[in-house]
Amino acid sequence: MAKTSFSGPVASANGFEGPIVGDVVGTVVGNVDATAGYIQLRTATSVQIAAVANAVNTAGKAAGTIVFDTTLGTLKIATGALATSTWVNADGTTAITPA
Repeated sequence: MAKTSFSGPVASANGFEGPIVGDVVGTVVGNVDATAGYIQLRTATSVQIAAVANAVNTAGKAAGTIVFDTTLGTLKIATGALATSTWVNADGTTAITPA
């Protein structure tokens, strides 16, 4: 995997634009706004999270991926990269296995 360090405004063909200072390693899914100082997580409803064919389970899912469940207002964390890998609440109380 390549690693690069840079400072200044950044723009990409996929819509990311903004100032970044520091190192970038890996893949970012979601929105990062360094100017405002926040990270916007990927969002999905409980129904979408439970649907094995939904994009939240088929595109960019990896162990540790975080999604905000807009139905329940909770953070869910993927336990694996498969579309059928379980999502657990950040506090470990609830699990959803897409089917």
